[in-house]
Amino acid sequence: MSTKSNDNGRAYEFACITVFSKAIESYRKVKIMHNSAYEANERAWNTLDSYSQEMFLLSAKATIQSIFEAEPRMIEPGEDELLLLFQTDDAGKNGDVRDILVIRKDIQWEIGFSIKHNHFAVKHSRLSRTNNFGLTWYGKTCSNTYFEEIRPIFNYLNEEKNKCTPFESLPNKWDDIYIPILNAFMKEVKMQYAQDHTIATKMAEYLLGHFDFYKIISVDDRRLTQIKGHNMHGTLNQPSQTAKPKIEIPLSTFPSRLLSLEFIPDHMNTLEMNFNGGWSFTLRLHNASTICEPSLKFDVQILGVPASIVTINCIWR
Repeated sequence: MSTKSNDNGRAYEFACITVFSKAIESYRKVKIMHNSAYEANERAWNTLDSYSQEMFLLSAKATIQSIFEAEPRMIEPGEDELLLLFQTDDAGKNGDVRDILVIRKDIQWEIGFSIKHNHFAVKHSRLSRTNNFGLTWYGKTCSNTYFEEIRPIFNYLNEEKNKCTPFESLPNKWDDIYIPILNAFMKEVKMQYAQDHTIATKMAEYLLGHFDFYKIISVDDRRLTQIKGHNMHGTLNQPSQTAKPKIEIPLSTFPSRLLSLEFIPDHMNTLEMNFNGGWSFTLRLHNASTICEPSLKFDVQILGVPASIVTINCIWR
């Protein structure tokens, strides 16, 4: 992700928490926690021009009515304080994709939001000569065979890094880098799955996160904001003491079987991973910087979801 995209993402998170706070305070006491993530997001917000700030706020405001209708506990009358906070980057490393948390400590309740600005990626996971991705993705250490296959490729990238070689100038990055690394990755996953079918659920949970959440995606060119409810553990969409949700967010389940993992035709740096239950993902491997470096990054996006994943389109007004 480019620096500008990263800054816009942080700024949009700041717009959302600002809009949430102002909307909630009409109903109950609310506080935004100031931490290192808040300071970073505020700095990104302050880099935007006034027009961009106005658009980001407009996008965030479009979600308010639907969020309140799905989550009445956010605006339930009461004297207890509702807390809003940004999660730090460490949360994502530990399998929590939520950027903003909404917490009421008095009733031991919290929900979270994953905030996206003009992109739909769910993960940006790295591969390298030492990265034991199996432990992170599904709790199984990678085989020696996998490391033996990828090591010379990443050694080559490290040599080119020392020469400050631009990645795009490599003579044959498809056959020399992308294809052999992805073949090794696929062979490893399929081998591990053949030995233990529970890794299908574990991989999906890694990609989607270990906690229920709403994904908020600003789609600027369409002037709409999408809300997607991922209610895998049944913690979203709870009634308050005074009201039931007006929008239903059905319970969804993680898949239990890996159906296929293959290259997408004519895309030799991208895999398609299909599970039962309607879940499917694309995994695009790419160099994350201009100069070669001894690691590559997956851009993971959701290709298909079960019907239970509700999408709410909120038009900007």
